[in-house]
Amino acid sequence: MVRLTRAETQERNRAGVLAAARSEFAKHGFREAKIDRIADRAELTRGAVYSNFPGKRALYFAVLADAAEHEPHPSVDPGLTVREALGVFARAWVARLPMASDDRHGLGVDLIPEVAVDELTRRPFAQLMALDAILLGLALERLDPAAGRLVRVAEAALTTLHGATALAWAAPGFGEIFHVVRACEQLADLATGDHWPESPIDLAPALVDESWTPPTAPTDLLTGAPAPLTGDGVVAVLGLHRLAAVEQAVRAGADVTAVLVTAHPDELAPLARLTVAELRACLRQAVPESAWPRLRVVCDERGFLAAAAGLPTVDDDTEAAIRVESGRIVRRAEGYGACHAAATPSTAPRVQPWNTTAS
Repeated sequence: MVRLTRAETQERNRAGVLAAARSEFAKHGFREAKIDRIADRAELTRGAVYSNFPGKRALYFAVLADAAEHEPHPSVDPGLTVREALGVFARAWVARLPMASDDRHGLGVDLIPEVAVDELTRRPFAQLMALDAILLGLALERLDPAAGRLVRVAEAALTTLHGATALAWAAPGFGEIFHVVRACEQLADLATGDHWPESPIDLAPALVDESWTPPTAPTDLLTGAPAPLTGDGVVAVLGLHRLAAVEQAVRAGADVTAVLVTAHPDELAPLARLTVAELRACLRQAVPESAWPRLRVVCDERGFLAAAAGLPTVDDDTEAAIRVESGRIVRRAEGYGACHAAATPSTAPRVQPWNTTAS
């Protein structure tokens, strides 16, 4: 018999816990699920479960993230216009909802109640929703470059679909679910007055000349493919309270990688992975790959990418960015407005310390 290494044993145990927890949550729901039963299902001790996950909610988020990331996706014709894409996106979304005749508990039914339970999860989830809206809006804009900014249209679509999800769990059978699809299609004509304003924060970046040695290519949460960080562009290190700031770098015209960091990686990193994976599942069906946003999203659970960018410590309020050109870091900024400062081409040589934070 081949003897497993310590790392292989840990990975096998973690996979066993996730599989056992998925069965437990699906059968009993989050609140009635028991760690002892999960341990028994996984043929491990209670302590072994807690050595992999700090608590039941963290384990629940990890189960949902794993399920979303491995969800099979059907082959459908994507939309070629904004209206068509919104319709396909909405149909893909509502296809996963319970119908009136569906009596299963549903693995994800307790997600929103658990997110809403305290500020630790509410604030990051709000910013993750903002990130989803940016990703969807950017994709819609690439379908119709003349339409202007469509992030508010994306926000309206996601609001509609999340509302439909809540009602589907709380009041199955209420309303005609495919009216929601038509409502989302109509949002293509919604006059939101959306535009991208100039950044009100004038943060001067530090002009530097440093080597850039990123760690092994992480996984792009949006595509599921490796995301090598060796090319030119902006690497934005963002805490889960600052995710919307990435749009500042995108609107400046840079190729951007958003590096998501948090002070609570065991619990909030799976929530981040889940949120982007659920968007990806619908976006993959709704928008041709050629129109996907030019924005990569990676989850830096252990802070390795942040450290490579010069940030030895991070938290959920972190906003920092570097600009990489020809394998060298040529610009740094930290604090509110860092994404804009690192991405915007310089018009005059201005220098400020790397650790300066905008007031």
